[in-house]
Amino acid sequence: MGRKSLPKITLRYNGLFDFDRLYSTIIDWAKTYGYMWHERQYKHKVSGLGAEQEFIWELTKNVNEYINFKIIFEVHGWDLVELEMEQNGQKKPMTSGRIYLVMNGTLTWDWQEKFAKGRFAKLLGKWYEKITAKDISLYIDQLYYRMWNLHALLKKYFEMQTKKHTYKGYLKEN
Repeated sequence: MGRKSLPKITLRYNGLFDFDRLYSTIIDWAKTYGYMWHERQYKHKVSGLGAEQEFIWELTKNVNEYINFKIIFEVHGWDLVELEMEQNGQKKPMTSGRIYLVMNGTLTWDWQEKFAKGRFAKLLGKWYEKITAKDISLYIDQLYYRMWNLHALLKKYFEMQTKKHTYKGYLKEN
């Protein structure tokens, strides 16, 4: 089994936002691209200035029998205060505070460990890894650009970016 970790992608925001919509935006993105969603950790502390919350969300996708993608989201929020704002004549729950998101991407090949048992299987696995090295690098690119796609979506959500997406043409999708 081989593993390649990608560089971290971060996002920081300070201000007013809809936390439930942020959560559903990430889940919708995961569903759209075929990722499984798992909340590994949740912490909530209350202080004088507001709540502090920490989440670890895991998105996984078995691309094929050999390649697996994993994106770990580490979300940390400080001074989080729930507010009720009026928007278009309706009351809407909003959150005020600071939030820091870190995305860690990992590509795993031979994730089922088919080439891990026995001497012959390991030898066959090394040979297969050599002939698929170019394909693996393409999958690494695909995962990395998917992560940047999600980063751009989150920046749009926080109104930190224009409506255009730099990597849209690379993946040949909307």
